[in-house]
Amino acid sequence: LVQLVESGGGSAQAGGSLTLSCLTSGYSNEGLCMGWFRQAPGKAREGVAAICGDSVTTDVGITEYADSVKGRFTISQDKASDTLTLLLHSLQSDDSAMYYCAAGGNRHLPLWSTFYAHWGQGTQVAVSS
Repeated sequence: LVQLVESGGGSAQAGGSLTLSCLTSGYSNEGLCMGWFRQAPGKAREGVAAICGDSVTTDVGITEYADSVKGRFTISQDKASDTLTLLLHSLQSDDSAMYYCAAGGNRHLPLWSTFYAHWGQGTQVAVSS
């Protein structure tokens, strides 16, 4: 059974920072991607960041980011602790959303939610200006 549990959401001022964590269990397909997605009220779910195993060396994490968060968010993976992390810096009010951790994404389309088979319950981020 694959389980993904997010934590670290909360409230922040615009320009501030937050760290989201996703503790994974039961997931071991390192050739695919893990990612963070977000969904604001009335909007579609969007891919924020993903990290994918290299086809040759699974220790290498290839990352991809949505244009709206490039240079502000950083995704990382600690396989020793089974934790996926998203650092959120220079937060903007548009970053307010429910953030979801997901596993099993496609290496060629890492920000497409359709390919992700496993999802966490989400953690809320609220940014005030």
